[in-house]
Amino acid sequence: MQKTDSNPRLIVLDTETTGLSPQDGHRVIEIGCVELVNRRLTGKRFHVYINPDRVIDDGAIAVHGITNQFLIDKPRFNEIADEFVAFITGAELVIHNAPFDVGFINHEFAKLKQGVVTEYTTVFDTLAYARKKHPGQRNSLDALCKRYNIDNSHRELHGALLDAEILAEVFLLMTGGQISLLDEPRADDNATSQQHTVKHLAVDRPALAVIRCNEQELQEHQQRLEAIQKASGQCVWIS
Repeated sequence: MQKTDSNPRLIVLDTETTGLSPQDGHRVIEIGCVELVNRRLTGKRFHVYINPDRVIDDGAIAVHGITNQFLIDKPRFNEIADEFVAFITGAELVIHNAPFDVGFINHEFAKLKQGVVTEYTTVFDTLAYARKKHPGQRNSLDALCKRYNIDNSHRELHGALLDAEILAEVFLLMTGGQISLLDEPRADDNATSQQHTVKHLAVDRPALAVIRCNEQELQEHQQRLEAIQKASGQCVWIS
C-alpha cells in the first residue's frame, strides 16, 4: 500500500461489516465513498447497503446499528461490484486502518474472481500515517477529529458514508492543511477532474489596508500556536 502524490483523484472509503474477520465468514454490508479531486470534495459519492446472506454479530450491530431486517431487500455484493470497481479504478483509496477494509473487499472480490483492490487502485492508510505523525498518541478517527478540531458530535453510531466524509476532512488537514484559495470547486455530471485558473488582479486596483493586530491578539495567537504544538508535537509556525 502506498501513496501516489501525483494522483489528483482520491476516493475516501469506509465499510461496515457483519463482524471482525472475513476468515470467519463475515461480509461487507455497507460501503461509503466520497471523491476528492485536487484535494477538493467534488460532491460525487458511492454509497450502498449490501445483503450479506448471513447473520450480523450482535457486537457489530451495537457499533453501526445496521440490522439483519434492514438488509433483507438490499442488493448482494455481486450486484454492485461492477459499479464499485468503476468508481474506484484509477484513483487512490484513502482508508483509516486500510488492511481491515481492503481485506474485506478482497474477500468479496475473491468470491467473484475479480482480483484484488490493488489491481484497480493504490491505497493510502491514514492510520499508519497518523501513527508516524503523532507517535505514542491515540490515532482513532475520533481522536484525530478532536486533535484537528473537527466536529463529529453527530456521529452517535458508525456509518460508512458519514465516516468517509469525516475522514476526508481529517485527511486534508493531516496531510496538507490549507488547500487552494484560487477559486471555487466546479464539477459536472460527466467530469472526473477539475480545472483551476489563476484570477489576476487589475494593476490599478486600490491598495489594501493593513490592519495590524494588537498586543492581546498577539498573545492569543501565541497561545494558539502553543496549543497546536502540544496537541500534535509539531507546529511549523513556531520557530
